Amino acid sequence: MKLGLQLGYWGAQPPANAQELVNEADASGFDAVFSAESWGNDAFTPLAWWGSSTERIRLGTSVAQMSARTPTNCAMHALTLDHLSGGRAILGLGVSGPQVVEGWYGQPFQKPLARTREYVSIVRQVLAREAAVRGDGPHYPLPYTGSGSMGLGKPLKPITHPLRADLPIWLGAEGPKNVALTAEIADGWLAIYYTPRLAPMYNEWLDEGFARSGARRSREDFEIAATCQVVVTDDRQAEIDKLRPITALYVGGMGAAEMNFHAQVYTRMGYGDEVKEIQKLFLSGRKDEAAAIVPDQMVTDTMIIGNRDEVRTQVKEWEDAGVTMLLVTCRSTAHMRELAEAVGAV
Repeated sequence: MKLGLQLGYWGAQPPANAQELVNEADASGFDAVFSAESWGNDAFTPLAWWGSSTERIRLGTSVAQMSARTPTNCAMHALTLDHLSGGRAILGLGVSGPQVVEGWYGQPFQKPLARTREYVSIVRQVLAREAAVRGDGPHYPLPYTGSGSMGLGKPLKPITHPLRADLPIWLGAEGPKNVALTAEIADGWLAIYYTPRLAPMYNEWLDEGFARSGARRSREDFEIAATCQVVVTDDRQAEIDKLRPITALYVGGMGAAEMNFHAQVYTRMGYGDEVKEIQKLFLSGRKDEAAAIVPDQMVTDTMIIGNRDEVRTQVKEWEDAGVTMLLVTCRSTAHMRELAEAVGAV
């Protein structure tokens, strides 16, 4: 099992010890470090800044929001980071949600699957640099000839020669159609709120994508990176209680009541009634009450918590379910070394 350090996105300020954590990840056997974005910091600059002091660890976005950049601009970011890091970039992409796409980027959210397919195709054209880049649309037409066009656009090849045509593209996906699309066109799946308990269901979705004509990968060379809190502790209940508010936040507050992709994931796990009540409390401002009613198993289904032996047993369960990397958040370098030793990444 590989470990990936998830830096996430920033709050009011950049995390004070991020450089220290990234350097420790590079030294202690972590396979990758990931940076995210929401509607504050971007996902690429932290990797270029903090990653410049590393030597071997891979540098990934988890995730870069597709609506934040045109596909050609995103490919420019990715090929630049790949050159500067000596071929260590991972381009993690996601559609985000309608609240962000329409509220922050001022774009329609409709047809996320079709947009994703088109977006990835254009990025791959840029990275391949075999011909001038074209897009037949309708979402990203290249060259643009629509309303307001001056009719002067022409297909272009990137001036900079990408370091790797096969720079890995991983997709953040939660629903069955999006996961199947990920298996078809991507090199890896960034899975949030994965649970080994539902591995047979996920495998059906993945197998549908792998079986499609022209699928890029097979299960043997496809990576599954699952976001997972890993806590080594002798007081399991205390840690579950600490993590309850995080579950309540994503289920109750990260999306509208009528369209919250994280809530849909937990509903598929069998927590439909709990999800409705958590959302009701959270969206009415009763966040503490929402956290208090999160069941223990709702936390432990998607996280690994226990003493060293219990953690190792659970990690093996996740590995047996098909997960190749655990994306973990860490408080300190000591915490990172503890996880690396417990998971067996060293």
